[in-house]
Amino acid sequence: MDANAMAAFGVSAEEEEMYRYFLRYPNSSTEGLQHRLRTDPEAAETILERLCQLGLVGRGGEERGISPTDPEIAMPRLIDRRMRELQEELLRVTQAHQVLDALRAEARVHDSGQRGVEQLPDPAQIRSRMDDLAFFAREEILCVEPRAELDAESINHLRPLHQRCLRRGVRLRHVVPAEALRHSPVSRYLREIAATGAEIRTADVSEHLLVYDRRAALIRLDPEDGTRGALLAHEEGLVSHSVALFEKIWADSAELPGVADEPLSEDAPTLSEMERRVLRSLVSVGKDEAGARQLGISVRTYRRHVADLMRALGAASRAQAALLARDFGWL
Repeated sequence: MDANAMAAFGVSAEEEEMYRYFLRYPNSSTEGLQHRLRTDPEAAETILERLCQLGLVGRGGEERGISPTDPEIAMPRLIDRRMRELQEELLRVTQAHQVLDALRAEARVHDSGQRGVEQLPDPAQIRSRMDDLAFFAREEILCVEPRAELDAESINHLRPLHQRCLRRGVRLRHVVPAEALRHSPVSRYLREIAATGAEIRTADVSEHLLVYDRRAALIRLDPEDGTRGALLAHEEGLVSHSVALFEKIWADSAELPGVADEPLSEDAPTLSEMERRVLRSLVSVGKDEAGARQLGISVRTYRRHVADLMRALGAASRAQAALLARDFGWL
């Protein structure tokens, strides 16, 4: 048995050892207890006092010694106590946004005087700041993306950021050029985030713009080239101007309901019969060896087909490949 099986209930290994001792030897005195438990008298008394607080033992006087509480009674008490502690901790965590708002207020005071606009010359810096801003977003992200085509690296970076935000209830409004829907990787990405709540519209746009909670605005210096650097504005006037620009673009953009149900673009990848068989095997068989044996091919060939499928789908993992394949109606 685990030496500290009761750790999940807030009971230390030393406390558990003493409780088990009294279960084996009920009504024992505390005389010599420290020797049996290999600790000093003061530490033993501290542990005993803690057990009394937890309701695991009771003092019966010098004649009756220490009486352990029946586990059938003690464990439900511990569970209730621990659940209350966890609920209180969860409440503190869920209220952390209040602390965040206070810190943001402090930061805005600092920003207004010292860094109303940040220069981000390096693409790695831009992505790092995007990660931070998306992580702390609590209300809304506004996005205008003028590029009709995005490389796999950019999509794989944006996908988890936006999905996590949407799962937290952050509203995501995204404007893209209509041509983006004819580029398979971008179209698939837009379908994914639309299926989880993102609002997608199309417009003839030349600006690149990201606004987080109407508190920070990120603008690429070259809308078509992210390697040229970007500006990150915190100053209230600049952010307000960015929001107004976005709202004008949004108002002039075209509604795009049911993005997840749109037909595939003409350049969507197609599958051979063997690839379809591999795909079905991929989602129904756990191990590559079993899948290869099922299809009568070598493991090496099977894995090559899987890699080709993931590449065709623009998937970063096998699980994601299965989800995208369902979007295409391949499964």
